[in-house]
Amino acid sequence: MKIKITQVLTVSLICGVFLQAFGQVENTTAPSSEFDFILPKVELFIEAAHARSGMLNYQKLDIEVLETDVKTQSRIWSQNMGVRGDLRYGTFNNFISSTTGAENTNIATLSQQLNYGIGLYLQLPIFDVWNRKNQVKRAKLEVEQAYSLVEEQKQVIEQEVIRMYEAVVLRYELLKVQSTNYGNSRVNMEMVEKEFRNGNIIAYEYVRLNDIAARIQSDYETAKSNFLLAKRLLENYTGLKIAQ
Repeated sequence: MKIKITQVLTVSLICGVFLQAFGQVENTTAPSSEFDFILPKVELFIEAAHARSGMLNYQKLDIEVLETDVKTQSRIWSQNMGVRGDLRYGTFNNFISSTTGAENTNIATLSQQLNYGIGLYLQLPIFDVWNRKNQVKRAKLEVEQAYSLVEEQKQVIEQEVIRMYEAVVLRYELLKVQSTNYGNSRVNMEMVEKEFRNGNIIAYEYVRLNDIAARIQSDYETAKSNFLLAKRLLENYTGLKIAQ
């Protein structure tokens, strides 16, 4: 009689756990409710990660700098144009020549006066004129390279978020299974405890069944830890908190 009861309880403890995991047995004692949460769509995490990424933001600012360089290269020719002025005050020697009929009169004077002048100038260095088009083209290519780096960085971030997101989903599903197994195991162990106290199970079988229950609990705690780790990593990477 003891052997039959032991066999029944062993089957109940092991097989009943798997029936519970696949939804064939309803158990309201499973502790999975504390991990019920709503996971937003992955697109929201991707957008948040893009906004949070320091490297991506740096590359976007670099684009603005390079676009400014394009404008500078386009206008650099204007540095060869300008206005020059001259203003002098002091004592100047003046020479005046006057011709009246057949006589020439030359007069030299010494006076203090203010002299000034203003004018425009235009310099055309041959190299600047010949190479300006290449400089503008190079500046534009650098902008295109920067845009390519931004797109590549976005893809890297997107792939990382998807990987973390799927890890959270997978580990949550595994946690639910292990949580259900753990709840079912606790119920079965209560039966084992009763049968052991009534003398229907020998000490050896009780220890063996208790060891099975302990392994089930250990698997549950491992699944719980893995889920919380995956959830925390996704939250830290994207800056979004997952409601729980």
